[in-house]
Amino acid sequence: MPDNRQKVAQLFPRASEVPKEHDVGFYEDGDRWLVDGEIRRFGGALVEVESPVCIRGEDGSLERKKIGAHAALGADEAKLALDSAVRAYGDGRGEWPTMSVARRLERLRAFADGMRAKREIVVKLLMWEIGKSLEDSQKEFDRTHEYIKDTIEALRDLDRQNSRFAIDKGVIAQIRRAPLGVALCMGPFNYPLNEAYTTLIPALAMGNTVVTKLPRFGMLSNLPLLEAFRDSFPRGVVNVLNGDGKTLIGPIMTSGKIDVLAFIGAAKTGDTIKKQHPFPHRLRSIMGLDAKNPAIVLEDADLDLAVRECVKGTLSFNGQRCTALKLLLVNEKVAERFVARFVEEVEKLPCGMPWERVSLTPLPEPGKVERLQALVADATKKGARVVNPSGGASNATFYFPSVVFPVTKAMELYHVEQFGPIVPIATFQDLEEVFAHAVASPYGQQASVFGRNPKVLGPLLDVLVNQVCRVNLNAQCQRGPDSFPFTGRKDSAEATLSVTDALRCFSIRSMVAASYDDYGKQVLGDLVMSRESRFLRTDFLF
Repeated sequence: MPDNRQKVAQLFPRASEVPKEHDVGFYEDGDRWLVDGEIRRFGGALVEVESPVCIRGEDGSLERKKIGAHAALGADEAKLALDSAVRAYGDGRGEWPTMSVARRLERLRAFADGMRAKREIVVKLLMWEIGKSLEDSQKEFDRTHEYIKDTIEALRDLDRQNSRFAIDKGVIAQIRRAPLGVALCMGPFNYPLNEAYTTLIPALAMGNTVVTKLPRFGMLSNLPLLEAFRDSFPRGVVNVLNGDGKTLIGPIMTSGKIDVLAFIGAAKTGDTIKKQHPFPHRLRSIMGLDAKNPAIVLEDADLDLAVRECVKGTLSFNGQRCTALKLLLVNEKVAERFVARFVEEVEKLPCGMPWERVSLTPLPEPGKVERLQALVADATKKGARVVNPSGGASNATFYFPSVVFPVTKAMELYHVEQFGPIVPIATFQDLEEVFAHAVASPYGQQASVFGRNPKVLGPLLDVLVNQVCRVNLNAQCQRGPDSFPFTGRKDSAEATLSVTDALRCFSIRSMVAASYDDYGKQVLGDLVMSRESRFLRTDFLF
């Protein structure tokens, strides 16, 4: 096995060892923000942005590389952004909410083109700001760009479906989807581009105006796209804030002027934000929250397949994904073999800098290594062991994965979402234990099941589909493809996100109806022929 502990000890490069083609330098435009159609530079305090990548000094000391500084916007700037979005919506009479679907699609295409031109700098900032590998950073950008194109096609299909009249029981009506109003969109640090845009883009597509607060880590990676937002959408339709969430979000929510809250992050934070709104019944919430997705390895599982998928499922992007596998439940008859093979594969994972061809990279959150160490210490104190030789090897912002076995209900690792490179493995004797775990868990996003016997799989799947929203058969948990619904039960989500579901989430069915008699048909016919209404029409997009 590789000597990972020695490699971890020498992990970080000297400044001269950073390849020039991947060096981001110091990003000079971090003080910018977008409000009321203008990109402004903030004249107040700035917050330094430190990369999880450390630079090794001549004396061997490590220092996180400073890659820029972002504006520490305050309550006044938050109110300006909100007022801008409210004006642009204009109580539903603004240019954007009344714009034809065809013209809105033109603006989305223009944004996609402007975004594409910034791929190189955005990918670099993703690598340096959150420690995401070059390959994964490129995938995040490309998937986000693809998502915009898929949203455009989905909106075209939706427009076609809604371009006819419905007739029933003496009533004729045209039923379309209308925007909800002003949306506040907040994405997470682990996918600061993709996850943010899976709410921001459909909100815009349906005619809403938006205030988006950039994530705590990943702010800089969004800022090169400010010009594309400014140039693609009418004034005030998109407003971009960066700074401390507690400072910015309070004034926005307590105003009562937000109609839609789109939040992806911790449930506790999401609950706090929602409670600040003075009119809760007027607030539509779209949330992706906590998850503790289990993998269930049955006695007859193909262990090679299960190990391969579980390694990817637990440790892709260092386990910092809501869809990551965060607890492995293994039948006790195959547990020892599974653990041995799993450890062997984890120890092979290459670690290093984001621009290298590696699987494991430094962690962006300050204090994360210490929190992971505390979880492992609690488990080992209560009888578990770190069973991989390199488990827990750390250096500054880097932590080599710990495979912890056997984990029991008495340990924190069994219950909490570690959101990092720790793999807790527990055993079970029979499926009743698995059923009980699924029912008792406060989370209900996904699960993975590894096995092949239909008589065992059938009853297990029937229980799981009523506890989680996606069961992955002999595969890791995952979000994609984006045409599939992405949601959760219990404390894991509110509403459903996919390309088509998101369009529905950010809109509401609205109709124009009349009596189905000669007079009603005549008035409706005159309206359609006059083209005086953008809502009431029978033409559609090809």
